[in-house]
Amino acid sequence: MDEESCGHRVDQRHHRPQSGLVCPGQAVQNHPAVTEVNVMMEFVSLLDVTFFLLAGFGALVGIIFGAIPGMTATMAVAVCLPLTYALGLNNGLALLLGLYVGGISGGMVPAVLLNIPGTPSSITTTFDGYPMAQKGEGEKALRVCVVASVIGGLISAAVLFLFAPMLADFSIKFSYVEKFLIILLALSVIASLSSNMLVGIFSGVIGIWLSLVGVYSISDGGNGKTRLMADFMEPYLYEGFSLLPVLIGIFGISTILLEAEKGVKSELTSDRLKLGKGGVFAFSIFKGRFTNLVRSSFIGTFVGMLPGVGGSAASVLAYTQEKNLSRDSSEMGKGAPQGLMASESANNALTGGALIPLLSLGIPGDSTTAVLIGAFTLQGIQVGPLFIPENANTWYIMMTALVFANIVMFFLMFFAIKHIAKVVMVPKHILYPLITMMCVVGAYAINYGIMFDVWTLLIFGVLGYLIQKIGLEVAPLIIGFILGGQAEIYFVKSLESFGTLSIFFTKSPIAVVLWLLILASVVFSIVMSLKSRAKGRQDVLS
Repeated sequence: MDEESCGHRVDQRHHRPQSGLVCPGQAVQNHPAVTEVNVMMEFVSLLDVTFFLLAGFGALVGIIFGAIPGMTATMAVAVCLPLTYALGLNNGLALLLGLYVGGISGGMVPAVLLNIPGTPSSITTTFDGYPMAQKGEGEKALRVCVVASVIGGLISAAVLFLFAPMLADFSIKFSYVEKFLIILLALSVIASLSSNMLVGIFSGVIGIWLSLVGVYSISDGGNGKTRLMADFMEPYLYEGFSLLPVLIGIFGISTILLEAEKGVKSELTSDRLKLGKGGVFAFSIFKGRFTNLVRSSFIGTFVGMLPGVGGSAASVLAYTQEKNLSRDSSEMGKGAPQGLMASESANNALTGGALIPLLSLGIPGDSTTAVLIGAFTLQGIQVGPLFIPENANTWYIMMTALVFANIVMFFLMFFAIKHIAKVVMVPKHILYPLITMMCVVGAYAINYGIMFDVWTLLIFGVLGYLIQKIGLEVAPLIIGFILGGQAEIYFVKSLESFGTLSIFFTKSPIAVVLWLLILASVVFSIVMSLKSRAKGRQDVLS
């Protein structure tokens, strides 16, 4: 028998729809609620044991990287980035997000036990964690940190889930002009929050310059010719520097070179890692501290949304706020648990916050999310305003991995902290050669065996080492490298469409607001610089 396009048979009691009308079966099928259910069912079908094992394994390896002084979450993600090509996008993201969460959390271990921040974001954890360890309360301090970390991570994940789709929906309406100004705003914020604004701007300009090496594609408004290179380099740099070897070199090889320069000190002995029995942990310690945890988590999430700022700023700001508002602030810096709560909830909340601009605008919130762009590049996916609506399953996968990694991190560190604390004793003279080997093999294999990618890895590894030695900023440079090509395209397309530079100021009210934000970031940097100089003069006079 004949069938209608909706699937109903003609001999059934079903009237043929009139022209221009939709069959009830089709209407139900196309209903937004039904579409959402279909997406959720497809998403659930993608979850398997491998996915959860990789997220958990990533959290464990990230904790190990974070717990070893000198190694960071960014380095962990960069080193393991090539593995995601074989794993596929969903499982690869599970691994990388696990590494991200674990790497940020692991920094608390040496911060509390050795007074050495395992990661830059753990610097304020040393203020109260180490004094508690000195009193024999090391285990108690670490468990306070773990609970604060998971609360910060879950709050930031909730903010990410609610806010990123809204921002993406709003930014879809942006023209080339607004997109260019968004990138200009991101670069200006990075520069203004650097230790020196001029140094930050210069670092960002170097990154942009490096991103423009290669052919100026006709599709991007160019002339189809190569630029910023000698003729003999054309066979190697026609498409420019490959993103992934650059990221692995900057965050992997350069870190190893910086650590190698310090030399291999005598290995730590177990007697320095005694956790002590001076204080028994109880959840009652968090009584009356809910405001501190929530406030610090939101501070961390907000700071994470600012491109290139980093976790150290988040934890310092949250710690300062708690010290200013706490009724017993005189105890902070002497072993006060509320100091640990502020620091750790803020730096772990950075994870969800940094993903918001990445997934909704295509702008990385910190160095680690800049490396995450590499995972999407490997799979041919571009992050930005259309990412969430066009990749709903991947969006839900990322949220699941982020929440699951936080939960795994909590159970691993809360119940096995005595064993994890021993990670800081891993000999670096064994560890670093293994990591170097992983970096080289990954860079070579990532684009199907191109030897120049290994040279790119080594060149940018040495470059990353040198720019840190001379005082330049890594975050503005790498984000400038990632966004430079896009900024050029948006700038040229804007001029092609409107033909005048004035359009960047008059296109829309959004453009005016963005210029005001850019101006505010510059003024903020100048004011902070003047205050710092004034304080320096007072210190000299006193």
